[in-house]
Amino acid sequence: MTPGVAVVAIGGNALTAEGQRGSAAEIAANASAMAGSLAELVRAGWQVAVVHGNGPQVGNLAMQQDAAEDLVPVQPLHQLCAMTQGQLGSVLVRAVDRECGSGRAVCVVTHVGVDPQDPAFEQPTKPIGPFFDEQQVRAHAARRGWAVAEDAGRGWRRVVASPHPESIVEMQAIRTLLAAGHVVLAAGGGGVAVEAATFTGIEAVIDKDSAAAALAGAVRASELYLLTGVDCVLLDFGSPRQRPVHRLTSAEAGAHLAAGQFPPGSMGPKVQAALRFLRDGGHRAIITSVGRLSAAVAGDPEAGTSIERSTGATTTTS
Repeated sequence: MTPGVAVVAIGGNALTAEGQRGSAAEIAANASAMAGSLAELVRAGWQVAVVHGNGPQVGNLAMQQDAAEDLVPVQPLHQLCAMTQGQLGSVLVRAVDRECGSGRAVCVVTHVGVDPQDPAFEQPTKPIGPFFDEQQVRAHAARRGWAVAEDAGRGWRRVVASPHPESIVEMQAIRTLLAAGHVVLAAGGGGVAVEAATFTGIEAVIDKDSAAAALAGAVRASELYLLTGVDCVLLDFGSPRQRPVHRLTSAEAGAHLAAGQFPPGSMGPKVQAALRFLRDGGHRAIITSVGRLSAAVAGDPEAGTSIERSTGATTTTS
């Protein structure tokens, strides 16, 4: 298809990989690795917007705030989200510019309107920060007043409210920058959560895949790439029947989601974001890893899982 606008959502765990501490050198190296894949989209003629996660980074920053509370005032979570947008946006901008030329990429510190009456505030679910064992996390929760939960079998983490994104405040600026040929880093970490009516900061973290879907719909993107830690979607994950699936219709993906194939703490938000994007008029959503992005851009049918608005049974497994 003729290139148009593509939105790429990158997980915060791609910038601080498993087993890493999240040092500046580690984050920069990871950003450089993914910038090459983003450049493939640019060279193919796409206008590119990038939404990055910030779960590990904003959690680490919150812990630094707590540890230094006797020395400096602790900042609220929405301010920490703004800080990590600037931090990670700067790293990614420099990495993309090395691939695509000076000044090509730009970071927009983005504010996302939410409803303060969103039911998400009654049941925090969004994990942030590092993994702990249960004893450690219970101690942190008692001391700091955290809500905590087990995260997809990988350990325990702090969880915060994750309300639905209702509006993107800087949308017109993002459209203008895309039209001018810039690679736009926007809605980092899901954006800074603000009350939609007053722009007052709210203690919440918006899911970056949900924010990416909202942004993709608003800029009329044709494709949405949701990057994660696996190469493609796996059906019956963790069972003897586990198998990859490379193509799904939106109806098939919705049916698998309703059947519990995609847990809320792992693949569920990505499939939900893909379906929202397609309902809003998108052509195709692809779930894959950073390492397979270039192949997906080149059209490799086994690079990731493609979810499309189409009719008929098109499930392809291997």
